[in-house]
Amino acid sequence: MSPVVLLVEDEAPIARLLADYLRSDGFEPIWQRTGDAALNWLAENEAALMLLDLGLPGVPGMEVCRRVRQTSTLPIIMLTGRDNEMDRVLGLEIGADDYICKPYSLREVCARVRTVLRRGQPAPAPAREQLILDDDAGRARVAGRDVLLTVVEYQLLRLLAARPGRLFSRAQLIDGMYADGRVVTERTVDSHVRKIRQKLAVVAPRVEFIQSAYGAGYRYEIASRRLS
Repeated sequence: MSPVVLLVEDEAPIARLLADYLRSDGFEPIWQRTGDAALNWLAENEAALMLLDLGLPGVPGMEVCRRVRQTSTLPIIMLTGRDNEMDRVLGLEIGADDYICKPYSLREVCARVRTVLRRGQPAPAPAREQLILDDDAGRARVAGRDVLLTVVEYQLLRLLAARPGRLFSRAQLIDGMYADGRVVTERTVDSHVRKIRQKLAVVAPRVEFIQSAYGAGYRYEIASRRLS
């Protein structure tokens, strides 16, 4: 059965081109012209992924993303002509998984769709290198060996590992790491991630557990580490 892609786009010519290309690439596109229509469709149906234009009439794309993310982990790729950092960061912070600026190639859109869908099904690490988190003990184990993490490092790793493939902004990670609402800089997140990576590398030198997205944040996604 072909993966269903919900295409939310108010410009018919663009929507038809995207739908035709998605269909030829093995997907089943469902087109909705407005944010309201997309939300109503999702209330009764399921999709593998949503391609969401931001410049929609009625309920704007950002608000559609926010409402969907309140109740669903549906992968969302935003499509927009707004090519500035603040829009990209805002879209990611409210729950988008990826962001494509117009003009874009149809081939690129399909490639991004496949990439985001693969993130939801990360390849497992070799059994002897899998990460095990023990919440009762606040302890991480890899390859049968304990990884000595601080309380904050453990909470950060747990937050990422609970949603494999999900991209978290630094602001979202700060909120999840510190329950007391303290104010810290985003560099603090980078420092904690660096230390976690170093500690995991001691027991699993061939595996990278945390991936970074330049300017956006981090995700838990297992990949082979390049060894020099």
